[in-house]
Amino acid sequence: MRTAAILLARLIFAAAFALAAVFKFAGMADTAGYIASIGFPFPLLFAWLAAFFEVALVLAFLTGAFFTEAALLAAVYVVFLAFAFHGPSLWAANQAEFGFFINHFTFLAGLLYAAVHGPGEKLAMRQGFIWK
Repeated sequence: MRTAAILLARLIFAAAFALAAVFKFAGMADTAGYIASIGFPFPLLFAWLAAFFEVALVLAFLTGAFFTEAALLAAVYVVFLAFAFHGPSLWAANQAEFGFFINHFTFLAGLLYAAVHGPGEKLAMRQGFIWK
């Protein structure tokens, strides 16, 4: 059961970032517009960088290679996204933004747990800079 749970968790992480990347690639101009709406410079560049970063995360979660590093980088990324796109300044105008904000921290908890415990023993490439 442990192995199945770990593999399922890796698939869920990969699926979440794969969906995000697919939506970015499918609507890069919309993603850039959303990034521009919060005042970031070079929104199209950041949209492309985010999409390719998410693809890299998918590969790491699926293969287990650089898993701990990917989980830690993803953790920083989701906290950044929480504050940049769903932060406290948006809560008064739209209460749903608070829920979106909190959801990022639930995701953060899972990513931190994964970073500490690694990709499991099965179907995992055992390479990375941070490895027990």
